[in-house]
Amino acid sequence: MRSLVLLLALLALNGCMSVSDMAQGTRDQLSDAGILDHSNTRRISNFRLQADSFIYIAQGAFAPHGAGQVPKQNVVAEEAFNGFVEYFPMVRRARAPLGLDEAMTEARSMGAHYLLYTRFARADDRISNGDDWADQEAVDRLGIDNGVIQLMVIETSTRYLIDSARIHIRGGLLTLYDTRPEDLLAAPLEEYARSLLGVSR
Repeated sequence: MRSLVLLLALLALNGCMSVSDMAQGTRDQLSDAGILDHSNTRRISNFRLQADSFIYIAQGAFAPHGAGQVPKQNVVAEEAFNGFVEYFPMVRRARAPLGLDEAMTEARSMGAHYLLYTRFARADDRISNGDDWADQEAVDRLGIDNGVIQLMVIETSTRYLIDSARIHIRGGLLTLYDTRPEDLLAAPLEEYARSLLGVSR
């Protein structure tokens, strides 16, 4: 009798949820529990862009607050470009960090509809390998990398702020070895691109 009840329960679950949905749900649970990488994005609006929008991506020259190794200068713009190019065919990025006015001038000169202006606001690069330990030798620096990214989407013709977002990133216990805060950027920036377009995974 018990096996029949279990079988019926499994069949009911199978009918309600696909295997890919179950896998994604499991990953989300492990991320929330701190086992895998985790990110949390907060947007000020739910504005959506058209797929044919021309987006110019730039990063400010702001050095992030925090401890440990400073991320590469243009890493947020590079990772944002990698995340956006799959969803927005017309996307370009600056080769180096720019001030906001410079970035807006370049975006307009290229004919971009929107400027995605990014920066690493905070980065905490914890000890994650032997080299880090040799450099710091501090037990309180052992742990999981984390950081905060700030994004602004600005319409180039009007300089109107279309959207602003804050992404908090945090590593996981299974992924902490030999990583940096910038290694956590790809997934949340791609998710932000999808949210701007209004598509799911």
